Amino acid sequence: MNTLINWFEIPVADYERATRFYEEVFGVSLRHEAMGPMQFGLFPNEEPATGGALCKAEHMQPGPGGSLIYLNGGDDLATPLGRVEAAGGKVVMPKTFLSEKIGSIAIFQDCEGNHIGLHSMG
Repeated sequence: MNTLINWFEIPVADYERATRFYEEVFGVSLRHEAMGPMQFGLFPNEEPATGGALCKAEHMQPGPGGSLIYLNGGDDLATPLGRVEAAGGKVVMPKTFLSEKIGSIAIFQDCEGNHIGLHSMG
C-alpha cells in the first residue's frame, strides 16, 4: 500500500455557501454530484492524487475540533489566506514555517465552522 489516504470529506450545512467559499479561496471550480440524499462538491484532482469533497449529509455536522486535513496551499500560503476573510472565514493560525524539509502550514476556519489546514513548501 503506497498511499494510505484515498478520500476525504469536509462536512457542510449550507452547501451553496460552502461551495462559493472554497471556490473563492482556492480559485477553482468544484464538480457537483448527488448520491442518494448526499450532495458532494468534488475538489479538482489528477490521478493518482488523493481526492476529496465538500459533503452535505444528515450524518455529518461541520465544526471545529474534529480531524484536521491539510489542503495544498500552492506556492505561497499568502494567496489562499488572503482570500479567507473576504469569502466568509477567518485565519486561525497564520503561515507558520516548520522546516526546509516540511515547509509551512496555516489553519483557517471556513464559513461552516470547520478548521482546515493549508500546506506549502514555499
